Amino acid sequence: MNLGTLEQLGLDQKEIKLYLALLKLGTASIRDIAAEADINRGTTYETLKGLAGKGIVSYFPKGKRRVFCAEPPEKLLDLAEEKKQSLEQSIEEMKQKLIPQLNQLKPDFNAGNVRFYEGDSGIEFVLKDILNTVAKQDDKNYSIFSSKPIRQHLYRPFPNYTQQRIRKGINVRVIAIGEGGEDAELSERKWIKATGNIDASYIAIYPPKVAMISLASTDYPVAVVIDSQEIASTQQIIFDTLWGSL
Repeated sequence: MNLGTLEQLGLDQKEIKLYLALLKLGTASIRDIAAEADINRGTTYETLKGLAGKGIVSYFPKGKRRVFCAEPPEKLLDLAEEKKQSLEQSIEEMKQKLIPQLNQLKPDFNAGNVRFYEGDSGIEFVLKDILNTVAKQDDKNYSIFSSKPIRQHLYRPFPNYTQQRIRKGINVRVIAIGEGGEDAELSERKWIKATGNIDASYIAIYPPKVAMISLASTDYPVAVVIDSQEIASTQQIIFDTLWGSL
């Protein structure tokens, strides 16, 4: 029997043991319940009172003693429904009030607005952040500058990036520096001619963030993500102006 679901309803191990003991015993005294569950009587009594408050145990007097019985297991569904409604209300409260209020406590800009990542795992995190951030936006668009030397390293840790982007309905415009690169679904690409050696670089503009990826050594990628609406907006203006001229 998988009892993990009962823990998700907020029942601890003692409460679960006592509820199961009561189901087996039917109506029983604290002494008998404690013996069946192998829990001391004092803890048993306090825990049973808690279960009664949750509506899954009831009690009534029998002579000078108090006896307890378990409510039908279907009552657990009522408890689950209460938890669900409470959680939905909490989520809505967080969206409408708490999160905006907490964001007001943050300074406009601090060191936390700039984050550094390195290696394949770091680049994978940045690429996932791009998808997750853009997927929440209404227009689902972002823009990138990309050069040929970075491409073989960029998607190495996340080979199905493009497929996930398309699956999420995200559009991308690419300004490629130098030759190379292929068009894909939900993407547009323009090129800037470049001669000589081209440095490995990738800049993603996905307001309110900008991600910049380059190579620290031959094949070791590093990234900087700036979380700033002002910087992202400025970079977007530069991109849009250049895009219109190509």
